[in-house]
Amino acid sequence: MKPIAIFRHAPSEGAGYLAEFLDARQLPWQLICIDAGESVPEDASSFSGLVFMGGPMSVNDPLPWIEPVLELIRDAVARDIPVLGHCLGGQLMSRALGGNVTTNAMKEIGWGEVTLSANAAARAWFGDIKNATVFHWHGETFSLPDGAVHLLSSLHCANQAFALGKHLALQCHVEMTDAMVREWCEIGVNEIAENLHSAGVQSAFAIQNQNAQNLAPLHKLAEQLYTKWIEGLQHNS
Repeated sequence: MKPIAIFRHAPSEGAGYLAEFLDARQLPWQLICIDAGESVPEDASSFSGLVFMGGPMSVNDPLPWIEPVLELIRDAVARDIPVLGHCLGGQLMSRALGGNVTTNAMKEIGWGEVTLSANAAARAWFGDIKNATVFHWHGETFSLPDGAVHLLSSLHCANQAFALGKHLALQCHVEMTDAMVREWCEIGVNEIAENLHSAGVQSAFAIQNQNAQNLAPLHKLAEQLYTKWIEGLQHNS
């Protein structure tokens, strides 16, 4: 089986729980570190799936790797190779497929509830789940590309996830581990402090104080989504 390509855009925003999920199922994967200067593959034919993680940058920034990544996503969709995006990754998917990424009404930082949309695609991806607590860290939001189906919303962000066939884009983070949450709180201490007036932002103490109760259900949710997503992988060698 060809490996799954996982794209990292910042050192602190790696594969997280997704790596544990794939390793437990002996599914091969390859980390491509955009943040370390690794090049974007010219096409998706060497991979069974593409995964794009988060990052502090915007898809609208004039970064040299943005357009090649957008082209790669379009190539994967054309080849029927499944794509999965987390936060920035979901925004890259939206932009590549004809959507827009704009400033959200307010930042979301910390643990917060998302609500499932009432449609068949949402049930196919999320099963019987109607609400879930997930992790957020974003100041922008994506629109839904043509043909995409809305999956999730939150109090402060209407578009938290969409599906386009076997492709899944998330605005929220389901890949978090305890270590990742704590590292992000440390790195983002100033961003949190500057936005504590916002109803969508929690203090670092409040965030980390909820890890114990929220991470196990989050991992269960991630397993549900990742299990559905890997059904679409191309198993040709």
